[in-house]
Amino acid sequence: MYVFSSSCVHVNPTFYPCSSKSSSLSTSVSSSSCRAFRPTGSSYFRSIRWSYGVNWKSPITLKAHIRASLATPLNLNSFNRKLVTMASENPFNGILTSLPKPEGGEFGKYYSLPALNDPRIDKLPYSIRILLESAIRNCDNFQVKKEDVEKIIDWENTSPKLAEIPFKPARVLLQDFTGVPAVVDLACMRDAMNKLGSDADKINPLVPVDLVIDHSVQVDVARSENAVQANMELEFQRNKERFAFLKWGSNAFRNMLVVPPGSGIVHQVNLEYLGRVVFNREGLLYPDSVVGTDSHTTMIDGLGVAGWGVGGIEAEATMLGQPMSMVLPGVVGFKLSGKLCNGVTATDLVLTVTQMLRKHGVVGKFVEFYGDGMAELSLADRATIANMSPEYGATMGFFPVDHVTLQYLKLTGRSDDTVAMIEAYLRANNMFVDYNEPQHEKVYTSCLYLDLADVEPCVSGPKRPHDRVPLKEMKSDWHSCLENKVGFKGFAVPKDAQEKVVKFSFQGQDAELKHGSVVIAAITSCTNTSNPSVMLGAALVAKKACDLGLQVKPWVKTSLAPGSGVVTKYLLQSGLQKYLNQQGFHIVGYGCTTCIGNSGDLDESVSSAISENDIVAAAVLSGNRNFEGRVHPLTRANYLASPPLVVAYALAGTVDIDFEKEPIGVGKDGKNVYFRDIWPSTEEIAEVVQSSVLPDMFKNTYEAITKGNNMWNQLSVPAAKLYSWDPSSTYIHEPPYFKDMTMAPPGPHGVKDAYCLLNFGDSITTDHISPAGSIHKDSPAAKYLNERGVDRRDFNSYGSRRGNDEIMARGTFANIRIVNKLLNGEVGPKTIHVPTGEKLSVFDAAMKYKSAGQDTIILAGAEYGSGSSRDWAAKGPMLLGVKAVVAKSFERIHRSNLVGMGIVPLCFKAGEDADSLGLTGHERFTIDLPDKISEIRPGQDVTVRTDTGKSFTCVVRFDTEVELAYFNHGGILPYVIRQLSQQ
Repeated sequence: MYVFSSSCVHVNPTFYPCSSKSSSLSTSVSSSSCRAFRPTGSSYFRSIRWSYGVNWKSPITLKAHIRASLATPLNLNSFNRKLVTMASENPFNGILTSLPKPEGGEFGKYYSLPALNDPRIDKLPYSIRILLESAIRNCDNFQVKKEDVEKIIDWENTSPKLAEIPFKPARVLLQDFTGVPAVVDLACMRDAMNKLGSDADKINPLVPVDLVIDHSVQVDVARSENAVQANMELEFQRNKERFAFLKWGSNAFRNMLVVPPGSGIVHQVNLEYLGRVVFNREGLLYPDSVVGTDSHTTMIDGLGVAGWGVGGIEAEATMLGQPMSMVLPGVVGFKLSGKLCNGVTATDLVLTVTQMLRKHGVVGKFVEFYGDGMAELSLADRATIANMSPEYGATMGFFPVDHVTLQYLKLTGRSDDTVAMIEAYLRANNMFVDYNEPQHEKVYTSCLYLDLADVEPCVSGPKRPHDRVPLKEMKSDWHSCLENKVGFKGFAVPKDAQEKVVKFSFQGQDAELKHGSVVIAAITSCTNTSNPSVMLGAALVAKKACDLGLQVKPWVKTSLAPGSGVVTKYLLQSGLQKYLNQQGFHIVGYGCTTCIGNSGDLDESVSSAISENDIVAAAVLSGNRNFEGRVHPLTRANYLASPPLVVAYALAGTVDIDFEKEPIGVGKDGKNVYFRDIWPSTEEIAEVVQSSVLPDMFKNTYEAITKGNNMWNQLSVPAAKLYSWDPSSTYIHEPPYFKDMTMAPPGPHGVKDAYCLLNFGDSITTDHISPAGSIHKDSPAAKYLNERGVDRRDFNSYGSRRGNDEIMARGTFANIRIVNKLLNGEVGPKTIHVPTGEKLSVFDAAMKYKSAGQDTIILAGAEYGSGSSRDWAAKGPMLLGVKAVVAKSFERIHRSNLVGMGIVPLCFKAGEDADSLGLTGHERFTIDLPDKISEIRPGQDVTVRTDTGKSFTCVVRFDTEVELAYFNHGGILPYVIRQLSQQ
C-alpha cells in the first residue's frame, strides 16, 4: 500500500495562479510539512584529489572568468571594474574550511554548511543543501546575493511563497541532437559579437561541457552479427557533416569534451564515467551538479548528483556564466520500505512510482527518496527511477549519497582514493546519509510512502508512460483499448474487426498479423540498459526460451542497443549474449535508437500488411517514452516494459495475451510453454550479476572512450574560431536569430489582431510540437530537401538536421498524430488558414500569415509542452511567427523555453479554457501588454480581447524578473550577447 504520511502536518500553502509550481493535473495540490530523518554526520576523512583526466580550464571565481574574457586592459571599463570588484568579495569566505587528510596535509578547502551554525540547515532536504552550497560558494552580491542564500536557508517558509533564486550548475551535459543546435547558436553568437564590434572569443563555455553523440544511430540493420558496424557506417554517411561540425566545436571552444559516436548513451556515460559527485578544482571542493539539454539528465540524480533537463537556450546561457533563475522548489519526500518480491524488476518499480507521483502532482518540484527500503535498491535501480523524473513531472528524483553510492563508484572504476575523498567531503558538509548512525528530522513539502513488496510486474501504455497496466490485467486492458473511443487509452476498432487476421508472405514464408501483434521489440534506452539486473535478466529469459525450443517470429523487428560498451562486456562474460542473438536480439549499436524513434524501417511486407489493413500494431520497448508517433509511424500501440518482458512479448508475438493463463508458445517437446517457465528468479539474476559485472570492464571501456574510432578520427576540421557557414548545406545553417540586431533592446511586445494558427486540447507534448523522427515524403521539409537535390533515402531524421533552422521550421507541428481542433476531428499536421478557409500544412499556413504581416497565437489545454526538453519546440513556433501561447497549464521546461525565444506564455484562469469560453479558434485575438518592461510584473493578469466581442483574463507566465529581462531583449540569447558585449 502507499498512503500519505500520517505524520504529515498540513499547513496552508501560498498558491500562485497557474504557476509552474502547481500540478498541471489539478488546480491545487496541498502542501504539507513532513518530518523525516537525516544523519548527524561524522569526522571520518580519507581521500585524495580526484583527477578526471580532462584538463578543464576552471578559474574558481567570477573575477577570473571576467578577466579571462577581456581582450585588453582597454576593455576594462567602469562596469567591468565594478563587476570584478564585487565578484571578488564573497561574504562567506569566513566559513571556507580546510578538509584535512588523515596522513597530514589537506584535500582542499570547502564552504562549510555546519560552520554557519544555523539550525534551519539541519532540517533542509539534501537536494536543497546542494542549492545552498552553490549559492554560498558563488555569492558575490551581484549575480548571487546574501539575500538569495537566506532564502534557501529559510526554505521551509520561502518555498511556498515561490521565492526566486539564482543557481550556477557545475557543468553542462549535451547530446548531439540538442548539442548541434547549441553549438550552432554559439557559433552564430560569435558572429553577432563580431558584427557588434566586440570580442567574439567572449562566447566561450566557462564551465565544463560534455557532449555525447548518441542520438544519430538508427536500427537500419537488425538480426545480424554485423549490425553494429553496418549501422555505424550508415550513421557516419548520413551525419558526417554534423559530426565534423561538432568536432570543430570541440576544438574551437574551450571546456568542451565531445564523446564520439559508438561510445554509448549520454546518461549512462554520465552515470558510469562523467559524473564527478564531488569536484576538486584547483583546491576547492564542492558538489557536482549538472543541467543537460535532455530531460532525462535526471538519471544522474540516482548517483547523488543534482541534475535536470533544461532547454538548449538555457544551457547555452549557463555555459556563458549566466546564473539560472529558478523558483525555489518544494520537495516531496518519498519513503521506501520493504523489499521487491521475487521476479519483480526495477522497471516495474519505476512505472509504479511514475504513476504515483503523476497522481500526486509534482510538477516543478524535487522528489527526494529516503527510508529503509533504500538499502534494497542498487544504484542502477535508483538511476532507473531518477531517469523517469520527466515522466512523473518532477524537476528531480533525487537519491542522496550513501554507502550504496560509494560501492557503485568503486564498481564503475573510480579509485578507492577518489571514493574516500567524496565520502570525506560529503560527511564533513552534512550531505552524506548513513543509515547506521542516529538520524535527525528533516522537513519535506509533502510525503508519499511505498512498500516495495506491493510492486507487481507491469507495463505502461499504449500511448503514455504513466498509464501503468498490471501484467495480470494486460489482456483485458488491451481489449478495452480496442473498443474505447480514440484517445490515450483507445483506438475505436469496430467490434466486428477486432479479431481480424491478416495473412501475408514474409521473405518467402507464411506470416500473419492481428491487432496487438508485436512488430518491434527493442531492448533500448538509458533507463534500463544501465541496469545489469534487467539486462542479464533479459538474457536469462532468452536462454530459457532457447532451451525449451521457443523462437521469436522472424517478422518481429528485434534489437539490442546497450548504453555503453560495459553491457557488451558483461553479456559476453556471462555467456548469455549468444542466446539473445538466437532470439534476434543482436547488438545494433550504442545509442538511443528505438526509444527516440530511430527504429528504422519495418520490412516492406510488414508495413504493407499494417497500413493496408488498418492493423493496430504494437511495439514493446524498454524505453521511457511511448507518445503517439514517436517509436514508429506504424506502431499505434507502444508499451514500455522491462528488458525481460520485451523478450517475453517478442516470443509471444502479441500484447493480446494473459501471461498467467495462456501459453507463450509450444516447446520442442510439443508441450505448452508458459511465462513462468522462462521467467528467472531474483536469485538467479543476482548470481549472474555478481559473477559477470566487474570493475575492470568499466575501466577498460572508459579509458578508450575519448580516443574515438577510425571513422571519427579521420574527420578533418578547420582550426578557425569563427565557423565558415556553407549556404548549400542542408545540415548546418546560420540561423536568423540575430539578424539586424543592435545594442538597444527591442522592448516588450503585445499581440494585435492575431489569428489562431492551431487550437489544441490537453497533453500536447514536445513530440507533437518539435520535429522528430523520420521526414515524411510529402512534408514541407521533404519538399525543401527535394528542391536541393537530396534523395529521399538520404533525408535522415529531423533530429539529425537540428542544425538547419529551415528544415526545423518546416518540421514544427509536423507530427502525423497531432489533433488540431480547427480540423474538426481530422488527425494530422494540417491547419486551417482562417482568412481563406484553406486547409494547408502548418508551415505553409504560417508563412501565409507572415507574408501578410499577421501575428499568430496558439490555443492549448493542460500540460502543454510535456515531454523532452527540446529547444526546437520553442524555436520552431518562433520561426513560424507565433507570438503567444494561451494554455491551461505548461510543462516547466517548455514554458521557460518559450520565454527564452520571446514568445508570451499565458494561462487561462482556473476552471476556464478555450471550450468553456466558447472560443473556436476562428477569432482574432489582441493581447495588450505595457510598452515598458518595468510595468509588467511576474504573474500579472492581462486581458485578451477578440474581434467577436468576447474578452477574458489570463495570467502572463513570466515567472521571474530575469525572464522579464529576457523578454525585453527579445530572448535569452540576445540578452547574453548584449551583456557580454558591454564587458
